[in-house]
Amino acid sequence: RSVFPRDPELFADAFPVERRYRLCGRVLRIAQHHGPRLGPAASVWEAALSLCRYLEEQRFDFRGRTVIELGAGTGIVGILAALLGGDVTITDQPAALDQIRENVRLNFPAEGGRPRVRALLWGQDEGSFRPEYEVILGSDIVYHPPSFPPLLGTLRHLCGPRSFALLCAKMRGGDAGARRFFRQMLPPYFRIQLLRREAEEEIEIYRVTRRGDDPIEEGGDTHTPQLGVVRGGGCA
Repeated sequence: RSVFPRDPELFADAFPVERRYRLCGRVLRIAQHHGPRLGPAASVWEAALSLCRYLEEQRFDFRGRTVIELGAGTGIVGILAALLGGDVTITDQPAALDQIRENVRLNFPAEGGRPRVRALLWGQDEGSFRPEYEVILGSDIVYHPPSFPPLLGTLRHLCGPRSFALLCAKMRGGDAGARRFFRQMLPPYFRIQLLRREAEEEIEIYRVTRRGDDPIEEGGDTHTPQLGVVRGGGCA
């Protein structure tokens, strides 16, 4: 948030931007309320678009699956998962929820079928969420080292034996913090599989599963995408 002026008179939340993104044969309308109140949560970051494009390219079908998005910001990833049939809960800090609700309204009819929007403060609120979501989604949520321990605790609570998480992170010029999270903090509890590396944008996409429950054999190649989690027909 430090990159935004603290004085609302200088940069108010009166400058919303609505953009359209074509993904999986659908046009998503996403409002972004730039200003000091939301800070980074106001924007659609490149990591979110990278994860959306990955879901599109791999033809993910979320029908019949329970899905939760962490640190959603605009909610674009969770909204796409819901459009692809998922039973989706989109979460972030309380300040971001109005923007997410607006984006849900922009992309879903008033009656039924909408994703739920709930506050989730890592390390505090996860106990009010039932564990064992089938799919956990997160994009650009691994960038602030003090948040890593509560995020780890939240992932441990939400991930059951049949769950997997898709986490997309921008490494930001050799950011040791994000790499430490994926390479040191997660491995004692989770198996980590690198699905994609976008060198030019410094973005990496990982599949994360609870250690001891993943079908990948110990010592296997963690840099080979496991496409068994993909079900065709998700994208038009």
